[in-house]
Amino acid sequence: MLALLHTSPVHVPVFDALRDEDHPGLALRHVVAEELLERARATTPATVADDVRATVREAVDAGARAVLCTCSTIGHLAERAAAVAGVPVLRVDRPMAAAAVAAGPRVVVLAALESTLRPTTALIEEEAGRADRPVEVRTVLVERAWEHFEAGDTGGYVRRVADAADAVTGADVIVLAQASMAAAERLTATAVPVLSSPRPGLAAGAAAAAGGPRPRPARKGLTAAEKRPDGGEGLTAGARDHGVL
Repeated sequence: MLALLHTSPVHVPVFDALRDEDHPGLALRHVVAEELLERARATTPATVADDVRATVREAVDAGARAVLCTCSTIGHLAERAAAVAGVPVLRVDRPMAAAAVAAGPRVVVLAALESTLRPTTALIEEEAGRADRPVEVRTVLVERAWEHFEAGDTGGYVRRVADAADAVTGADVIVLAQASMAAAERLTATAVPVLSSPRPGLAAGAAAAAGGPRPRPARKGLTAAEKRPDGGEGLTAGARDHGVL
């Protein structure tokens, strides 16, 4: 069983659809902990490190063979929890970051939350170091996009993200830093490749849960749900659990 740690319930149908399309038979357990992102944004991600570690541990105690964190803001904290979890713990955006580095040195990161920019930039730079490739990362905070997301207007949310992607110039690749942005891919008109994290991230998680190649440790196409305007980021660290599917 693969446990997914989310910070918004909207991720649940997206990853269920991906599982059905690409990994039929894979058992998923969704743990949704909205307050982890809320507190990380209000202070710093470091302040929720202990709670992330505890949530990962609870998922393992419930039978998870691997854990996939779908939140870019706290993904690095989840990876570090692998040291005490005893199973692979992955962040959903690492495969996307590796693909971005392979695409070219000029990487533009789009995010709707400022708290996501630094972790995503650090991840891309880390993957560039692993690949021994040069990289120049620029970041764009998509203004007012998160307001739409919080209001439940996911159509307006992904439209603003797509418009921001179309406005990018001088890039080899565009990275959609948050899993909730994935549906914006189909709305873009840019010729620059646009990458999102859910599909490659789940593939890595499925391989880890099946006992495939373990992910490298962190340094001390769209699903049907993604194609819908309402497909896309994170209930509370009282951890509302959607069970084994």
